[in-house]
Amino acid sequence: MDGKSFVTARGWSDLSDMIRLYEENEIPVTEKLVGQYLQNKKIAKDFAIYYDLFLKYRSDYQVDTILAGKADETIKNRARSGRFDEKLALLGLILDAILGHLRAVCNTEEMLTLLLGAMKNIRMGLARPGSDVIALLEKELSEKETARIHGKKASSMSADTEKAHLACEAALGKMLEEMKKEPAQGNAAFLKLKALYDGETAALKKKAAEAGKKLSNCFLFCEEVFAEGQEILIFVTELTVSTYGARFISRWGCKEYFNHNKELLFHERQKELIAKIESLDPDEE
Repeated sequence: MDGKSFVTARGWSDLSDMIRLYEENEIPVTEKLVGQYLQNKKIAKDFAIYYDLFLKYRSDYQVDTILAGKADETIKNRARSGRFDEKLALLGLILDAILGHLRAVCNTEEMLTLLLGAMKNIRMGLARPGSDVIALLEKELSEKETARIHGKKASSMSADTEKAHLACEAALGKMLEEMKKEPAQGNAAFLKLKALYDGETAALKKKAAEAGKKLSNCFLFCEEVFAEGQEILIFVTELTVSTYGARFISRWGCKEYFNHNKELLFHERQKELIAKIESLDPDEE
């Protein structure tokens, strides 16, 4: 069919979600699949080629070992001696992997925010005479399910928010099961629910600590193999502009990031000064 072909932002987003699903189920991603979402033959072909190269580098560089801080000298030497485009591809692999972990922490935080809201509603409900914790939990669970379903139908809910809602519903379901096993009412019921909530927050802290360690290992690897290049500045910049990178670091911190961010800020300030100097007209008084 002749005519214009184009690629939309929605197409890229849907392709990303589908690739993630295919990878989770170990199904090969083909050019035919890519072409279903990118309605331009050349762009679809170029992306399919890049994706195959991406998979090769991911296998060769064993990115999981980099995040674990266990990359061997063979991998480090290849990274040091690689061409600039290969180094950029490796940075992309590392960023993709670590941002996946940071995203998981951010999603868990969003889930806990939803769960905290439900806990507050239940606490207020339990203060009323004749209240029943089972009924209150069922009400909160039903409302979360309804909000998720309506949000998805209206396309007003992101994939991350949908996951947070599902996780919150699972946590409320777990609380409901526990309360049915050992019934309690009033303050005793709330203390039991709070203990379950505290378990969720403890799990988040553990997940965040593990992700933070992986992030530090990424910096240590980059410092060792890219000591004299611009790759670390690129890495810091990408973390800074990433929603998940910025959210994680602002909440949980990262010593290595802040050390290198100072270099980035100095580099940007230096560029500003050079630009101002170059813009000066020597003939002006």
